[in-house]
Amino acid sequence: MESWVEAIRRGERRRIARAISLIESAREEDRSDKEALLEALYPHTGNAWLVGITGSPGAGKSSLVDQLVQHVRQAGWTVGILAVDPTSPFTGGALLGDRVRMTRHALDDGVFIRSMGSRGSLGGLARAAKEAARVLDAAGFDLVLVETVGVGQSEIDVMHTVDTVALVLTPGSGDAVQVFKAGIMEIADVFVVNKADLQGAQKLLREVEDLLHVIEGQSSWLPPVLTTVSKNGQGIGCLWQELCRHRDFLKQSGEWEAQRQYRLLQEVREMLESRLRMRLLERMAAPDLQTDLEQVRERKMAPHQAVNKWLDTVFKGGGSV
Repeated sequence: MESWVEAIRRGERRRIARAISLIESAREEDRSDKEALLEALYPHTGNAWLVGITGSPGAGKSSLVDQLVQHVRQAGWTVGILAVDPTSPFTGGALLGDRVRMTRHALDDGVFIRSMGSRGSLGGLARAAKEAARVLDAAGFDLVLVETVGVGQSEIDVMHTVDTVALVLTPGSGDAVQVFKAGIMEIADVFVVNKADLQGAQKLLREVEDLLHVIEGQSSWLPPVLTTVSKNGQGIGCLWQELCRHRDFLKQSGEWEAQRQYRLLQEVREMLESRLRMRLLERMAAPDLQTDLEQVRERKMAPHQAVNKWLDTVFKGGGSV
């Protein structure tokens, strides 16, 4: 494990890729190796700046990321990219197409691109993406970009992974009011009206600005609204400036560390809930608990009595969660 960690910290791409593949594995036999790797890497994390690029499908997020990476590389930053693609509910497979749009960066040693299937996670964000971002952080990348699927209200999930969120909108994608009703307003630190060369871009820009003025004063950070054209790079420099301005704001206000501490606590809670749910389901398969279910069906035992008994079984039964 020490050799793995050292190779990752040196930025060896093959080891980084293998580490992320291990993290993505759902096999129980890989669990101990995965946890050992993450434990060994953890002390070397916390240095990368994590930026989420989110928005509805077809908004041009991948093309925008491609242009942003080029701009960032010219500034001397190294970049890790996690592109979370939707997983088919029918085949379980994912169309991992974002790397196709970023082929010009494939041979750049300062860029690492990885596509991941969402595996049905809420927000289109694979649970493994958080841990994969940690691998890229430990590998020394200055910036980690997380591009999410873009599926409505559940996009809020990205907030628990990154430091800065850029929400990409496009003209003709619907009433801006609906975007705000969906709760996405709360997670966006920067609004980007992409494909600004299309009709309706300025109208969308004004609508978002008007809606933002409604919440002005409720937060010390008022998200900027800007326009880009990802196909030719227009507005990318301005986007980078606004992202950096938000990072500086977080650090100067003290919210940088506060947000990161909150996200770590949330991650621990989520992992606890997941493990406890699995443990409970395993215990509920026992014959004696099935007997209790029959007692509930026959109204010989109240539901809360059965729940209390099952909880006692889980927490007093010993063994590892």
